[in-house]
Amino acid sequence: MDFFSILSEDRIKKAYKDGEFDNLPGYGKPLPYDDLSSVPENMRMAYRIMKNAGFTDEESQMKKEMLTIEDLIKKCEDQEEKKELQKKLNEKMLRFNSMMSKRRQNTNSSLFKNYEEKINNKLF
Repeated sequence: MDFFSILSEDRIKKAYKDGEFDNLPGYGKPLPYDDLSSVPENMRMAYRIMKNAGFTDEESQMKKEMLTIEDLIKKCEDQEEKKELQKKLNEKMLRFNSMMSKRRQNTNSSLFKNYEEKINNKLF
């Protein structure tokens, strides 16, 4: 073990002895079941990290749908159909922005926003 592992273990043991873990939410109860069986084993940790960071399947799915609709709009020649597609895109964008703004209410840091942009650029 390296120095930091030993140091963290000591701090955890001290906190446990001091009773800092006694009044945590859910203390003494089983952990909620988190079914990740549909996620490939080598991707489960990354999936859990993204989920804990607030990136949900719904958000990524909606982003993909918006990109698909944008592609359809570019290739569409019928003006009526283009208007319908634009309407769908606007609705999805409103829903997506609403979801994102709810999540951002707790994260007003400019540092976080910069980091978030970098993650979004890599993912999408």
